[in-house]
Amino acid sequence: MYLDIARRRALLAALAFASCGTAAIAEPAWPARPITLIVPYGAGGNVDVMARWIGPELSARLGQPVVIENVSGAGGVIGTEKAVRAKPDGYTLLLSVESTVVIAKMVTPSTVRYDGLADLVPVTLLGSQPLALAGKPALQPKTAEALYAELKSAPGKFSYASSGVGTSLHLGGELLKQQGGVDMVHVPYRAGVQIVSDLSGNQLDLAVLPLSMVIQQARSGKLRVYGVMSDKASAAMPEALPLAGVPAWRGAEVSVWQGIFAPKGTPPRIVAQLHSALAQVLANPGVRKNFEDGGVTPLGAGPEEFADFLQGEAAKFSAIVAKGNIRAE
Repeated sequence: MYLDIARRRALLAALAFASCGTAAIAEPAWPARPITLIVPYGAGGNVDVMARWIGPELSARLGQPVVIENVSGAGGVIGTEKAVRAKPDGYTLLLSVESTVVIAKMVTPSTVRYDGLADLVPVTLLGSQPLALAGKPALQPKTAEALYAELKSAPGKFSYASSGVGTSLHLGGELLKQQGGVDMVHVPYRAGVQIVSDLSGNQLDLAVLPLSMVIQQARSGKLRVYGVMSDKASAAMPEALPLAGVPAWRGAEVSVWQGIFAPKGTPPRIVAQLHSALAQVLANPGVRKNFEDGGVTPLGAGPEEFADFLQGEAAKFSAIVAKGNIRAE
């Protein structure tokens, strides 16, 4: 009898051991093949350029090729949706921005079929830069304070351009309107480069643009930067002071940022491994120089910190959208 019990125990122990071994075998090492990094915009744009800065370095650290796939269309929505629908095995990643991940669902709820906060796993916040309020060279006001006074005294007199209805640039301008109690006419464009050209040519009054897009023109006197929508000046252009110097605009902060995401359900161990590799990439002096020369502050926030940041972004933008009743459809 004792022998039978002992045999049963031995058999159970052997089965348990075999079970553990099977589990270990079922979880293969990652990555074992090339990784696709979806960029939901066309080749040559700012997001694509950043992908090509980090792609080779990430490949070197993971030991597998990182293949950049440009899937453009619908302002980044098509590529983002492709990433959302991908198998969550760590072999499809997304490099995207605030407009596509956070804002798109708010302003086009009937056509955007994903929830960026629920359907994507934040891996690493790569970098950010503040939005800048820029003006044509012929504008009379020379400072943010003088400009604000002019806007306040002449409702509807001035226009401001952005990269389109419902983009972060548009919402940045709306935040300045809402918080400052001023009235500016929104002029949506499709391309930021055209905005800069028209602004320099005195065909537009004002524009809300990423700081990096206006640095050279401002320093050459082709346009004026009234300030940045952040709590401190950017190292890329320290002479552009925060718009918070105007009391009514204090706290009106909007940045454009870039981050790496994975489809919902991607194993946490893979997300952690990815973030570790990306942190090493961002510590590379050559990569950091590319970011900084491009006006972008490299960050490197990990999954939890990035997730908290996204919640704050969602709260801020949803309040602007609701107050302005903004729809892009």
